[in-house]
Amino acid sequence: MLRFKFIEKVPPVLRNKYILTIVIFILWVLLLDSNNLISRLKELKNLKKLKAEKEYYVNRIEEDKRKLNELKTSSRNLEKFAREEYRMKKPDEDLYIILTPSAYRRITRQNN
Repeated sequence: MLRFKFIEKVPPVLRNKYILTIVIFILWVLLLDSNNLISRLKELKNLKKLKAEKEYYVNRIEEDKRKLNELKTSSRNLEKFAREEYRMKKPDEDLYIILTPSAYRRITRQNN
């Protein structure tokens, strides 16, 4: 008797076995399945992050290839690169390094 009273309180639309089956199926797919909605959203977020990272590295590779090509084709560019990046100098030269405040802070942070 109690069971029937409970069923009578449920709207008639939800008492239909086909509607009930569809609702259960949707809940299963959205929440309980291994490819559920929550996992899917996490994977899409991760995919977006990985695509942005890929784009960064592709751009970085292109830039490095361009720089490498410049260094291989011109000894003048090679000398300029060595002087700027590795602070190389000729034996009869003096080298003065002038740092901006932001560069000085960056170097002091790296050394600590």
